[in-house]
Amino acid sequence: MLSNERLVPYLAAAMLLAAMLATDVEAADDARTLAAPETFQAIGDAAARSAALFSEAGKVLTHPRCVNCHPAGDRPLQSENGRLHQPPVERGADGFGLAAMRCATCHQKANFEPGRVPGHPHWHLAPREMAWQGKTLAQICAQIKDPARNGGRSLQQIHEHIATDSLVGWAWAPGFGREPAPGTQKEASVLIAAWIKDGAACPGQ
Repeated sequence: MLSNERLVPYLAAAMLLAAMLATDVEAADDARTLAAPETFQAIGDAAARSAALFSEAGKVLTHPRCVNCHPAGDRPLQSENGRLHQPPVERGADGFGLAAMRCATCHQKANFEPGRVPGHPHWHLAPREMAWQGKTLAQICAQIKDPARNGGRSLQQIHEHIATDSLVGWAWAPGFGREPAPGTQKEASVLIAAWIKDGAACPGQ
């Protein structure tokens, strides 16, 4: 049996490992949740508060559930790792695929769990001008604010899009084996509304 003195290093190592694991769990939980706008009220400067609100909403915008459909090229992405879609489909002229391989050929009106195929009645890629893959959060913010690169939407329409669009909402109900976007669609829309209210400032401005 080890003496108390000889046990000390082992106990210290065990406590350190437990603390590290707890930190990892806390960080993972933080990445899966969205803070409420009230959390940022202590930031007195409106522009700084607005940028912080967008950074929080950015957890959703930069999540694979969103980025996979906002690729830099003409191929959608798959999985949490953002690998190229297989089979090798392309966006086509309207974002719904090429004539020989339309998105709806495989992606039906709802998730098909036996085949683990995601689905939605309007499954398609975001327009090229709305590509987010590989961009910083500041670049995505500037893009979202620019009607030439956001589908011609005003800021209020951007909010409505995030709050009510059911294809956006799919990100929180992606089906078995896929990690949902952080928080909820309502929480994300509330953050965007607060971001707009405080001046729609971008991180790094």
